[in-house]
Amino acid sequence: MELRHLRYFTAIAAEGNFTRAAERLGMQQPPLSQQLAALERELGVQLFHRRPRGVEVTPAGAAFLEDSLALLERVDGAAARARRVAKGVAGTLRLGLTSSAATHPATPDTIAAFRERYPDVHLTFLEGNAASLSEAVIKRQAQAALVRAQVVQAAELRMVQVDQEPIVAAVSAKHPLAQHAKGRPVPSIAISDLVKEPLILVRRPGAPGMYGTLIDACREAGLAPKIAAEVGNMLTNLTLVAAGVGSTIVPASMRGILADRIAYLPIKGAGRMVAPLTLLTHRDEADPAVANLVAVARKIRKG
Repeated sequence: MELRHLRYFTAIAAEGNFTRAAERLGMQQPPLSQQLAALERELGVQLFHRRPRGVEVTPAGAAFLEDSLALLERVDGAAARARRVAKGVAGTLRLGLTSSAATHPATPDTIAAFRERYPDVHLTFLEGNAASLSEAVIKRQAQAALVRAQVVQAAELRMVQVDQEPIVAAVSAKHPLAQHAKGRPVPSIAISDLVKEPLILVRRPGAPGMYGTLIDACREAGLAPKIAAEVGNMLTNLTLVAAGVGSTIVPASMRGILADRIAYLPIKGAGRMVAPLTLLTHRDEADPAVANLVAVARKIRKG
């Protein structure tokens, strides 16, 4: 039995007449009668009562018709879904996020715009640091990832810069510079002032981008920073700043976190100290939904 036999049978049942069914199917009536006879022999049941002016389904035919229509509907639905997935407007997309990338306004804007435009693409999310998410994209465990800087240099990765923003110093609200800022314009802090305090940094294996940015700036200025702690992500970083363990640097978009306990201060001469927002995908990624995500992110960037 083939799907075409079910289509022949359901067309005859709908028209109640072989001639009209043949016209509907774009074929001659004799071959259609032969195909139905072959189907009845295969099933071992009579599907239609032959009447002077046409046909009507038998009880067995009525049962077979119900199942045939349901099966054809599922087949047609599967075909339509396959076409939608091929266009990137349906399916599933696994997106990685770092904690610091998640705080950038472009991240929720990109996700919201994608969901609005492609509501039938189911988004699932994977959290991690830039290094682990880069590996997840390389190993196809994630189809895309929003990170800050690209920290894994691999031929398999493709990078789209969504945005970039200044880096600011984060110090305890009890820090002398923070106290000085109360009721006055927020002062700028020099790198030399920042490194007088113990520093809390995101450890190198996970996200060496901003770590390296600060260390390079210190070296250029002939400074030797004191590292109080290395942590796994920037949110933990800021928690320790709020607790008075030390100071750090973060992207400017994180300024609202623990704002009653942390002072966020501009850094003097920090023109090259910027925090990018980067969308990573696999260079060989062929899923059209990923291409659609990249297009949405680029549109947000031009915004």
